[in-house]
Amino acid sequence: MRPYLSANRKKGKVKILNGDACDFFESLEPNSVDLIVTSPPYFMGKEYDRSSSPEDFIEEHRKIFPLAVRALKKGGSLCWQVGNHVRKGKLIPLDALVYAASIATPKLILRNRIVWSFGHGVHCVNRFSGRHETIMWFTKGDQYHFNLDSVRVPQRYPGKRHYKGPKKGEFSGNPLGKNPGDVWDIPNVKAKHKEKTEHPCQFPVALVQRLIRSLCPANGVVADPYLGSGSSAIASLLEQREFVGCEIESRYLRIARGRVEDFFSGQLCVRPDVPTRVPIPGEAVSLRPSHFATLTELRQ
Repeated sequence: MRPYLSANRKKGKVKILNGDACDFFESLEPNSVDLIVTSPPYFMGKEYDRSSSPEDFIEEHRKIFPLAVRALKKGGSLCWQVGNHVRKGKLIPLDALVYAASIATPKLILRNRIVWSFGHGVHCVNRFSGRHETIMWFTKGDQYHFNLDSVRVPQRYPGKRHYKGPKKGEFSGNPLGKNPGDVWDIPNVKAKHKEKTEHPCQFPVALVQRLIRSLCPANGVVADPYLGSGSSAIASLLEQREFVGCEIESRYLRIARGRVEDFFSGQLCVRPDVPTRVPIPGEAVSLRPSHFATLTELRQ
């Protein structure tokens, strides 16, 4: 492994290596990482792809998962973010392949299949437009770190009360907020998103921040074997966790380094984890042009 960036400053500690993901995991000390979070490449013809078919994809995961488990601490978490591969109208759900590959590594226990939902993307005409990807959350063993309170969201009905039983009349919701569930609505990084770089498959920093807050203890270590544009590094720095990552492509390393440098200089642009803004009635973007069908007309 070739060192690319190493910074240990008051704002955080980050180390980035240049090389292969398997070599990266083999270079880490056993039982040294609290959380692995990444999005692997998958037979799309990109220059960083190692696999060219679903079978290759599964085989690559059967190789890397034992190495990832070796690096994880007991009770550590592995979060594998994938989408769907579509070719000539045929869809392959990659999370199903990830799960199939994970079976060969029994120490990995699947805890959640988190659906990452977003409102914008490619518009399809021969099938429903794809508007979600998934995060497969595994743990190493039965006892694991999970801090739900750190990621609770506001109650939808805060004034709701118990209607029967010994708590009848009392407020029924948790005052700290509700469990966010396994469907997360976070805008993807496209077009004018403030985090957009040249990387073609960049995920938002807010997505990784939720995983770090809930699954990595304070002063813990986060690792990413497919660093890409460096979103996981930025999320780790923002959440004050130590980070170590790896990327094989030099141009993506440069993007990641630039974002880390912007973080340390206070110039980094990051979208906070807040609901997507809904247009105010009367705004131009919310007005229906006269030639657009109404909901009633669509249902006729």
